[in-house]
Amino acid sequence: MAMEIKRNSKTLVKEKTALLIIDIQQRIIDVMQDKDCLIENTLKLIKGMKILNVPIYYTEQYPKGLGQTIDVIKNELKFDAMQKMSFSCSGAADLFKDLIDKNISQLVVCGIESHVCVQQTVLDLLENGFQVNVAADAVSSRKEYDKKTALDRMRDNKAEITTTESILFELLNICGTAEFKEIIRIIK
Repeated sequence: MAMEIKRNSKTLVKEKTALLIIDIQQRIIDVMQDKDCLIENTLKLIKGMKILNVPIYYTEQYPKGLGQTIDVIKNELKFDAMQKMSFSCSGAADLFKDLIDKNISQLVVCGIESHVCVQQTVLDLLENGFQVNVAADAVSSRKEYDKKTALDRMRDNKAEITTTESILFELLNICGTAEFKEIIRIIK
């Protein structure tokens, strides 16, 4: 009798996953730690999710004050952001309802600031039964200590803290496919 090999239940599955990009906006980006890394890895996630046909959502916090999403990201997405006044994305229109309606149970999260909008969103997603994977190399805060503390708190609350490359390979699951070859070009 053959033994069934199980995969970890928290392994990302593209049919159940969506990407959520939080508040990478014009008037705040320049004060973020490692902003170039944040932008580069967010773009890798966007491009990878497009290849894998994974839904993408993005938000803007009070765009009248903080400006719109930075052009390089907005141009890659080519659709409108969900606007919000609350720090948590739970206040971004019908975002949570839409995720539930589309049977999304796993979220990949990136954006700013780690200790405010990202953290509050992650905690609310977890409270509502979603599995959350935070791309640690695609989140930022003005201060490194705030980012580190936020990542620790999210991990303590059962968020998966991982990296952009890990996320993309996890969603791929196998090598040798056309998708694999396209994603390899993105991450190099």
